[in-house]
Amino acid sequence: MAKVKSKYVCQNCGYETAGYLGKCPECGAWASFVEEVSGGKLSETAVLLPDTNPPMKLSDIEMNTEIRTTTGISEFDRVLGGGIVKGSLVLIAGDPGIGKSTILLQTSGELCKNGKNVLYISAEESASQIKLRAERLGVKADNLYIYPQTNFELIKKHIEEMHPDLVIVDSIQAIYTSTIQSSAGSVSQIRECCNSLMSLAKTNNISIIVIGHVTKEGNIAGPKVLEHMVDTVIQFEGDKYKTYRILRSIKNRFGNTSEVGIFEMGGKGLREVVNPSELFLKEYNQTQTPGSTIIVTSEGTRPLLVEIQALVGTTPYPAPRRIANGVDTSRVLQILAVLEKRIGLNLSKQDVYVNVIGGIDVSEPAADLGIALAIITCVRDVVFDSHTAIVGEIGLSGEIRAVNHIEKRINEAQKLGFKRIIIPAANDIQDKIDGIEIVCVRRIIEAITRSVKKDNGREDI
Repeated sequence: MAKVKSKYVCQNCGYETAGYLGKCPECGAWASFVEEVSGGKLSETAVLLPDTNPPMKLSDIEMNTEIRTTTGISEFDRVLGGGIVKGSLVLIAGDPGIGKSTILLQTSGELCKNGKNVLYISAEESASQIKLRAERLGVKADNLYIYPQTNFELIKKHIEEMHPDLVIVDSIQAIYTSTIQSSAGSVSQIRECCNSLMSLAKTNNISIIVIGHVTKEGNIAGPKVLEHMVDTVIQFEGDKYKTYRILRSIKNRFGNTSEVGIFEMGGKGLREVVNPSELFLKEYNQTQTPGSTIIVTSEGTRPLLVEIQALVGTTPYPAPRRIANGVDTSRVLQILAVLEKRIGLNLSKQDVYVNVIGGIDVSEPAADLGIALAIITCVRDVVFDSHTAIVGEIGLSGEIRAVNHIEKRINEAQKLGFKRIIIPAANDIQDKIDGIEIVCVRRIIEAITRSVKKDNGREDI
C-alpha cells in the first residue's frame, strides 16, 4: 500500500514544502500555504497503459479539413483564430460579472442552431438559474444539455458517454476530483482537473472551454502551470462603469496572440461591435477641446482609433501629480521627461492627467506621439485638427521611431474620414493613399511644427 504523504502548497504560485511557512519563498505571499494529502509513488512494477497513439511520420499525418468550428459570433471567432479547434482546451478568465457565462451561453445557443451538441457543466449555479439566464438571452435549443455537478469523476463519465461537440466547464475552480484530499479550488485540485480535461479533449477529439476566476490583482487564479497547460487563454476585460467588453487573446496555439474582440453589454446579452473605432469616436467632434488627439493603436491585427485626452494645470502642492488612465504611468513620465529636455516644456509645477476615452487600455508605445501632442495642445490651449490622426513612438533623444502595421493604420484612418495622418518617417511609406495626406516626421519638434496650420488668422495645431 502506498504511503500517505502530507505537504504544504502555496495557493498563489504552487510552491511545495514539507512544513508550514508563513511567507512563500517563491512569490512572497503571506499565509498562503494549505496542507494537502497525497498518496505515495507508484511501484516500479506498475503496469503500463496500452499505447493507442504510436509515433507517426509527419508526412503520414492526415489533416482534417473540418478542424475548426465557427461559433456564430464573429468577434469570438476572431479572438479564437477563426473558430474553436476540435480537441482544444480553452481558458476564459475575467472579473466577476464581466460576462463570461453570458458569452458562453450565447455561443452554446449559436452552435446548437447548427446541429452541434453542447454539454454545459455548471459547478456554481443550479439548472433553473441557467434556464432563467437562457430565457433572458433568448437561447432555445434541444441539443443543449445542462449538468450541475462538481465531482470530476461524474463529469468525465457523462462526457465519455455523450461525446458532445463542445463541453463548457463553469468554473475550473469549483470542480474537484476524489483522488486528491484537498478542497476544490486548491492548487492541486486545479492542476489535476485541468490535466484530466486536457487528456479528455485530446483523446476524444472534444473541444472544451473552461471558465477561470481571477485574483484581486487581475491575474488568473490558481497555479501558473494552468495557463501553460491549456491551448488558448482568453482574458475578458471591461470597465464596470461602461458597457463595452473586450475579449483579448493572450495565448493561442492556433492563431494570433493579442487579438481582440469588442462587445457591448445589453439587456439581452453581449452584442458584437463591428466597427469599434466609430464607437470610441462617436463623441469626439461634439466635445473636441484643447488637449484632445486621435491615435491609431493596434490590437493584434486590428487597428483601432481612440481618443487621448490630457489635462495640465498649476498645482498648489509641492509635488505635482501624474495620473494616467488607460496608459502606462511610467510611459507618461518618460514622455514628460522628453518634452522637458528636448523642447523645453517646463511641467515641474503642473499636474498632468492623461486619459483614454472608452475604457480601453493602450499598452503599445505607438501612442507616445499622440500623448505628447495632447499634453502640448493643453498647455498652449489650442485645439488639435479634428481631421488628423497620429501614430508614432518617441525615443529618449526625441526621435520618432517606426511602428508596425502602418498600412493598416493609415487605411483605417482614411476609412473613418480622416484627411491627414502623422506617422514616423522611419516607416518609409512609398505609395500614396487616396483621400488622406501622409505627414512623415523624424523628431518630436518636427511633429509639433508640422501640426501647426493657419486658419483665418488663428493658430491651430
